[in-house]
Amino acid sequence: MSASTANPLFACKPIEAAGAAGSGQHEFKRTLGPLSLVALGIGAIIGAGIFSLTGIAAADNAGPAVVLSFLIAAVGCGFAGLCYSELSGMIPAAGSAYSYAYASLGELVAWIIGWALTLEYAVGAATVSVSWSAYVTSFLGSFGLALPHALTASPFDSDAMGHANPGVVNLPAMIIIVLVSLLLIRGISESAKVNGAIVALKLAVVVAVIGFGAFYVKPANWHPFIPPNAGTFGHFGISGVFRGAATVFFAYIGFDAVSTAAQETKNPERDMPIGILGSLAICTVLYVLVCLVVTGLLSYTKLHDAAPVALAISQTNLPFLRVAVTVGAIAGLTSVILVMLLGQSRVFYSMACDGLLPGVFANVHPRFRTPWLSNLLFMVFAGVAGGFLPISSLGHMTSFGTLLAFVIVCIGVLVLRRTDAGRRRAFRTPYSPIVPIAGIVVCGALMLSLPLQTWVLAFVWLVIGLGIYFAYSRTHSHLGRRNA
Repeated sequence: MSASTANPLFACKPIEAAGAAGSGQHEFKRTLGPLSLVALGIGAIIGAGIFSLTGIAAADNAGPAVVLSFLIAAVGCGFAGLCYSELSGMIPAAGSAYSYAYASLGELVAWIIGWALTLEYAVGAATVSVSWSAYVTSFLGSFGLALPHALTASPFDSDAMGHANPGVVNLPAMIIIVLVSLLLIRGISESAKVNGAIVALKLAVVVAVIGFGAFYVKPANWHPFIPPNAGTFGHFGISGVFRGAATVFFAYIGFDAVSTAAQETKNPERDMPIGILGSLAICTVLYVLVCLVVTGLLSYTKLHDAAPVALAISQTNLPFLRVAVTVGAIAGLTSVILVMLLGQSRVFYSMACDGLLPGVFANVHPRFRTPWLSNLLFMVFAGVAGGFLPISSLGHMTSFGTLLAFVIVCIGVLVLRRTDAGRRRAFRTPYSPIVPIAGIVVCGALMLSLPLQTWVLAFVWLVIGLGIYFAYSRTHSHLGRRNA
């Protein structure tokens, strides 16, 4: 019996592919420290949220109170982050919420959460690649280098008025997915170094937006701070603040991706809580300040734009700052794609280690020591989605998958406190069971705030996943074989 079969709750030795003797039995390099993890978290969090979703949530849902929406979302993430920190210290294995669900709630729930995480990571990366393409196209256009519409839009795209405006393929979106995937295959250390440089750049841009923009803020734009409800749930008023929180939750996804790198962390018991909570705290402060500046520069009614920060900065008569925002957005979106694809490949690695997926996905490259076949799979999946699908509307689906993961992690802490109370915990979630229950309530409320269409699509996705589980995973898993 292999180590992975004997104990599927922890990191397993990669399973060798048939006919590839000697190519698979390699462990990941442990090269990441707390600062790298904080940078990894910031790299995932700061991106689409600041540069895209701020304006949409303000214009459609919360008005200037989008600040409160970000704070509510941060509270939910904070509760979940404390639970993640406890479980990541107890179970320092790749796979994020999947591994934690496996340890605390069993194989079926673990499969469901692993399947849901595909919505968070793979679909999220494809969504962000489309935004990346739009910013790059705009940036090149400012220098007179106009890319043809046919190569920057999917066959199903429409214009701002909803009229069909199809292209052939969104080529820049596909290119960035391929480049980031190849970087991840090259190695986690190299990826972390590139990510660290990107994080430094976009943090400098964000600080510049806050510092310069603050001098041009018009306080009158903050009134009314919470616009009166327009007669439907989620369209301003208190319900709009919560719908806005569910919308901008997309802006926080990624801090949990820090936990997927546990096997590549020097001291996961100490460093994981620092990476998770540190990146969340830094990004929350920056989000609140950027929201105040953006809604203060320009009325929320005018912020329904794919690049709201650049639009707001145009009110400052500082053209160099708008260029800097565009560059920062490109850098930020690049790092989001990097961390999302990193997280997805590690989730599939863990699921393959446990037998829920074919063992080929647990194969680690003999030289680079990364799960390269998983990286290649999602390079194709996310690349095709970004190139041929208008998937910006799937942002809600990404939030749904993330929120579901958070709820299950919070439940996992409650379960393990009862079923495995004696295990050493390098970090203990404070005020348990209050904090885990609060995480369940806040994240559950945000899920209920999402549109009905999102729930329908999520149900269809779940049915497909359960079909795969009962057709393949249940009988091929290590637990299934032992129970046969």
